[in-house]
Order: sequence, then C-alpha cells, then structure tokens
Amino acid sequence: MSGWVYIMASKRNGTIYTGVTSDLQGRAYEHRTSATRGFASRYGCTLLVWYERHDSIVEAIAREKELKKWRRDWKLHLIEGFNPDWGDLFEVCYEKDNPADAIRARQNGI
Repeated sequence: MSGWVYIMASKRNGTIYTGVTSDLQGRAYEHRTSATRGFASRYGCTLLVWYERHDSIVEAIAREKELKKWRRDWKLHLIEGFNPDWGDLFEVCYEKDNPADAIRARQNGI
C-alpha cells in the first residue's frame, strides 16, 4: 500500500500542518471540511500545498516524522519549491505532471 506525506496550510505563509495518509484526496477533503477535530481544523489548514508519494505507508510515516523535526523555514522552502504560488492542489493531486503547473493551466483555460 502506498502512502502520502502532505502539508496543509491556512494561507500563504500561514499555519501549516504536516500529515501522512494512504488516501490523499480523502484526507485532504476531511481537512477542507473540518470533518475531524484537531490542529488542522482549529487553525483553518484547508489548503493542500505540498505532497509526496511513497511506495509504502511505512516509508511515508518515516518521512513525515523526519519533516516534523524540520524548522518552519525549511518547510516553507519545501512548499515553495514544489508549489511557488501556494495554490490549492486538492483538485490536481493525482495528476502526473507538476500539480502547480496544472493549476496554472486550469486558471488560464488551457
């Protein structure tokens, strides 16, 4: 079973939440709708701004633990390298090309 590590944000440079899941779209939807109570819902972390796929959930959990030890500025740099505009990647999170490019293409009607 594959796994995903992801970061949700309240807004650009706002509060961020790092998590792990085996169902990225389902979990992001739960964050977006505040379906579960916790840190992310309390601070309005509803935007999926970064994610990384792993071949196994065990690998994803290890990576999440690693990222949670990172300083905030390192995480912001990670997000901006993947998604410079901090666009919400929820709708495109399973597309194979760069999701930030996919968002820009949709916004430009391409």
